[in-house]
Amino acid sequence: MPEVSVNQIRIGSNRRPVNAHKVNELKESIKTNGLLNPITVDQNLTLVAGLHRLTACKLLGLEAIECRIVNYQDADQARLAEIDENLIRNELEPLERSELWLERDQILERMGLRAKAGDNQHTLKGGATISPPPKRTIELAKEVGYSERTFQHGKQIAKSIHPDVKQMIKGTPLADSPTILLKIARAGSKERNLAEAAQKALELAQTQGDKQAAFQQTQLIAEANKKQKELQILAFKNAMAEREAKLALKKVQRQVEQVIEQPKANAEPVIKVGEEWMLGRHLVYCGDTYTSQFRNLLPSDAALAIATVSSTWQHNYLVDEARVVAVLRSEGQIYDFYKHNKMPFQYELLVNNLYVGIFSHHAIVKPQSSIHIEGIEGVVNYLINFYTSPNNFIIAPFMGNGEILATCERLGRICFIGDENQQLVNRGVMRWQQLTGKLAKKMVSV
Repeated sequence: MPEVSVNQIRIGSNRRPVNAHKVNELKESIKTNGLLNPITVDQNLTLVAGLHRLTACKLLGLEAIECRIVNYQDADQARLAEIDENLIRNELEPLERSELWLERDQILERMGLRAKAGDNQHTLKGGATISPPPKRTIELAKEVGYSERTFQHGKQIAKSIHPDVKQMIKGTPLADSPTILLKIARAGSKERNLAEAAQKALELAQTQGDKQAAFQQTQLIAEANKKQKELQILAFKNAMAEREAKLALKKVQRQVEQVIEQPKANAEPVIKVGEEWMLGRHLVYCGDTYTSQFRNLLPSDAALAIATVSSTWQHNYLVDEARVVAVLRSEGQIYDFYKHNKMPFQYELLVNNLYVGIFSHHAIVKPQSSIHIEGIEGVVNYLINFYTSPNNFIIAPFMGNGEILATCERLGRICFIGDENQQLVNRGVMRWQQLTGKLAKKMVSV
């Protein structure tokens, strides 16, 4: 096979990024055995297949590379060959594979090789025979080695997810989950349908020369696309938070098992009512958390407050201290709580059998997909992952079993927490000490 200078080979803009690990493996193989599989280029020396091999050869300082040169009539034919080569690779993420399926479908349709809905597969109008007959979805799915249902879902993922959201997904664990990708693709489906209808109306207005109608439809498309993007970002964020919560819950369970197996390394602190303690970056107060003594300790820009309904609820002030307030309660407490509290209600989340009311002075979009997290620990992990970022402040006016404090420590958030129950405060502080191996420090009033 002929050799071509590596500097003469053109690389198309639609190539997927190289995998550094794979390139390093190829470098070692080429250095030891030479290039066993030549790259493929078209008659214009545009790369069709072999970007990783080409990159490895460049890094090795090779000036020429062995090529298989193929002739294509047009760019579509060349790109189709490139896509088919890439689909052979088994390291493709589901999102990447879906994008290639969609592009392949579109190219075949342009080339007249893809059957459209309602078409007769074998004949044109008037009875003329088509040769070769256009391929149906089931045949295209078989060509790429997947079921028709999986193939259709993949194309829906590629077509329906907003380009900016795709960039957010790439490189995250969600890019490996077709189920989650399909959920994100289906978020904002109403807005996507509106945008598609507006696009058809725009094309009609442009054909008719109606500038005002064309302007209106352009605005509708922009608004619908923006809303779709917002809803898909929300679905992405929700899926990430749910995933992180489940992983954190497993980590907690492992840590609990380790604590049970090992003797306590630190003595339990003796905490009295009215005292303030520092636990690394966190602050713990022992006493009534609706009093000014606790409220004066709080930051002015907390991202989230997490509370549970109590018989002595006097914590409506939380909505003025944090951007979002999440109140956890059981089903029987819903209506009474809404009736008597004065916080601005946004929406409610149902997590298994636990109800979470979301309150805020700001408009907050509700996650569209259902949340499948078990236990208080899992719910706390989800809320913190969804509504906050690292180094954000979180307020908790109830200690519980120290779930919020421990989660803030693991996720790099700063917790301001208190409780009037000395036993619960002691237990929460002890849990933090066992988790971190550090000692809590009592704050001394000056």
